[in-house]
Amino acid sequence: MNFPPPGRFPPLILDDVRGAQKMLSGVSRVTPLEGSRHLSALVGAPVQFKCENLQRTGSFKLRGAYVRISGLSPVERAAGVVAASAGNHAQGVALASALLGVRSTVFMPVGAPLPKIAATREYGAQVRLHGHVVDETLAAAQEYAHDTGAVFIHPFDHPDIIAGQGTVGLEILEQCPEVRSIVVGIGGGGLAAGIAVAVKAIRPDVRIIGVQAAGAAAYPPSLAAGHPVSIGAVQTMADGIKVGRPGDVPFGLIQELVDEVRTVSEDELSSALLLCLERAKMVVEPAGASPVAALLSDPKSFRGPVVALLSGGNVDPLLMQRILTHGMSAAGRYLSLRLRLTDRPGALATMLGVLTVADANVLDVSHVRTDPRLGLTEAEVELHLETKGPEHCEEVAAALRGAGYLVLT
Repeated sequence: MNFPPPGRFPPLILDDVRGAQKMLSGVSRVTPLEGSRHLSALVGAPVQFKCENLQRTGSFKLRGAYVRISGLSPVERAAGVVAASAGNHAQGVALASALLGVRSTVFMPVGAPLPKIAATREYGAQVRLHGHVVDETLAAAQEYAHDTGAVFIHPFDHPDIIAGQGTVGLEILEQCPEVRSIVVGIGGGGLAAGIAVAVKAIRPDVRIIGVQAAGAAAYPPSLAAGHPVSIGAVQTMADGIKVGRPGDVPFGLIQELVDEVRTVSEDELSSALLLCLERAKMVVEPAGASPVAALLSDPKSFRGPVVALLSGGNVDPLLMQRILTHGMSAAGRYLSLRLRLTDRPGALATMLGVLTVADANVLDVSHVRTDPRLGLTEAEVELHLETKGPEHCEEVAAALRGAGYLVLT
């Protein structure tokens, strides 16, 4: 490592974040706030999105990476920098390094999405694929730093990184002075810690609510223990917050300044991503949608006005397709069922006519006429339908039963 142990860092204060803001002037974008009528109605107070998915490189990560690399000495810059990441941090380090004229090497997992690998290369980094999980990739990057003298740029566990991410909090206060709650996703904790340092120093009354995926929720047990603990295997679609142990530096700040940490399920993440796309017209990755998932899961528990941070929008198109399908299913927009009908010419067309009247869109039909389970004059149909929601699902099933069909599932 090329920085002192966490305990030797000076305390992070508001002036550090303000200094980072000056450093980032003309480098990072002041991303917009966009209102959400749907969430505002659910919460009973104004809800706005802080759109870091529209930041350069598609996430907030450029902020911290640029501040960290800017602070390197000429000797350290000459040695180059190295990072390990599955996507957002990789792109942030690559672009920051290019802007500052520093050579960068980024280690990424073998299975990292091709668009993220391509983007990291296009920003100027040398990409090395190593390991199948981030821990293996991280170890390879640290070994490279040890062997070459390159400065390892940690994704969240350094004060300069946290100060850079904290500039998001200053922008929120400038753009929405009346804010009372800020909801932010938490992985290692750098973003939430930086926002908390900035916001609590100016507006201690503002509640900071962190959100973790239930399958990668290291902060609740760590906060209960009073120190960072590892949770072992982590499993979530939200790669951006898929971290098994809090960072030492951000943990202390979150422990002191963040009011609450909540968890959300995979179904809630899928539904939130679908809402961002359909209602807000925002392309958001699962980690970026985690604050929206928290708002959807318990809207009345938030004090408004609320700002929900959409931390990133770098989502692989294939993953997006799977997530949207999952989200539509979780929202009751798909209906799968089996039913029996008489095996005679025109029977299938007649059944489909019932679905047409019920305004259900047929996605797939499987028509079985020969099966030992069926009677001599019976056929079985398996249907996958697109509906308008849970109530419409009930109406469609009722329409089929009303037409005399035996609905099995």
